[in-house]
Amino acid sequence: MNEAGKNFALIGVAGYIAVRHVRAIKETNNTLVAALDPFDSVGFMDSYFPESDFFIEFERFDRHIAKLNRKGTRVEYVSICSPNYLHDSHIRFALRNGADAICEKPLVLNPWNIDALKDYEQETGSRVWNILQLRHHQAIANLKDRVGRDAPDKVYDIDLSYITSRGNWYHYSWKGNEEKSGGVPTNIGVHFFDMLTWIFGEVKENRVHFLKRDKAAGYLELDRARVRWFLSIDQQDIPTDLKASGKRTYRSITVDGEEIEFSGGFTDLHTISYEKILRGAGYGLEAARPSIQTVYHIRNTTPVGITGEYHPIIKTLQDDV
Repeated sequence: MNEAGKNFALIGVAGYIAVRHVRAIKETNNTLVAALDPFDSVGFMDSYFPESDFFIEFERFDRHIAKLNRKGTRVEYVSICSPNYLHDSHIRFALRNGADAICEKPLVLNPWNIDALKDYEQETGSRVWNILQLRHHQAIANLKDRVGRDAPDKVYDIDLSYITSRGNWYHYSWKGNEEKSGGVPTNIGVHFFDMLTWIFGEVKENRVHFLKRDKAAGYLELDRARVRWFLSIDQQDIPTDLKASGKRTYRSITVDGEEIEFSGGFTDLHTISYEKILRGAGYGLEAARPSIQTVYHIRNTTPVGITGEYHPIIKTLQDDV
């Protein structure tokens, strides 16, 4: 725990993931002094920081942070939960104001943005931290330990399937706009790609078989793994038996045919991330680079169709491939 108590500001507090950040700030004994969101449905803040100032306009929020810093209430961290395409700008805002930035995934949309932010770190002396919560999940950490104990030349066969159903609203929001979200592989897949490269090493081959606005599939060859992956927000892709029971999410990772169970254990991962960041042991810009490069390549490549090593689910999608 952090006993000194730091001052935080948060951008994007009305978003789905923001409550995990607010809870993490509270559970690490820090204070949220200001929050920003153009939407004002943020009543959950009453359970954590009812005294926090709240703004719906960035200009007034910007002025307030500057005033706090001038008056001695220094904002030491800015947590960023805004839409993906705004992360780079909001990180720069944090660094310009002398704060470290704690940013949700994806850190940025383009690999070269990381290089520019490294220059900003050098100029300001502040740091950029990325929330890579899967690295803190016990089942994933156990898998990394297991791979580390196995023969260094062993190569694993992996199938990754993640289907998380979204309604029509998704396509009308910023998440459905590829220029703003990076598309499905970035928006729902980047943390999986981070986890895979963290455990199994660098990408040697990145092939895309299928790429649509609501689903994507491809093949990654890593230093120590061959990965067939499938990502979707279409409920029709849920396995039939699960769909019949009303399930709207399906998550599966098999390693050499063995299912890795990690459906639970997510409750405290943001708090763990914050504890490490506050100790200076979080994940910085270079930790984010491999996954950002991976998803950038995926959305900027031409799908090759059903050929070579491909995920078995796409056989059922041949009309769309």
